[in-house]
Amino acid sequence: MKRVRLDDSGNAMVEFTFLAVLLFVPLVYIVVGVFDVQRAAYGASTAAREAGRAYVGAATTAEAEERAEAAARIALADQGLELVPGELQIICSADPCLTPGAVVTVTFGTRVPLPWVPVLGDRPTAAVAVSARHDAVVDAFRAGGES
Repeated sequence: MKRVRLDDSGNAMVEFTFLAVLLFVPLVYIVVGVFDVQRAAYGASTAAREAGRAYVGAATTAEAEERAEAAARIALADQGLELVPGELQIICSADPCLTPGAVVTVTFGTRVPLPWVPVLGDRPTAAVAVSARHDAVVDAFRAGGES
């Protein structure tokens, strides 16, 4: 009886390609998702901090609100994000807000959609909540006052 030998040349390349695709596609998806969430988290913390600093440095409450929103918008734009109305909230410990020694709490919260996940209706089906908070103290020796 004669043995027949099968030629295995080229099979290693096919097996490697199959396993590489099988392992690298989920890995790339996880890395892209983590980077999107990290980018949003950094943008959120920067937006809250800069909005708080801009708020307490203003002369009037109206100017403070405009400055805080502009600062948050710039900080988010630096990370490729947009400020949506209602994401930035400002709470003051005193009335009026710019009372010397008062604490101004700025909170920013958003949802980061996971990449390549379809959107159903007006909301993404899978998203990660990201939020940040910053407390800024109005300078006790600030010049002038609320007008």
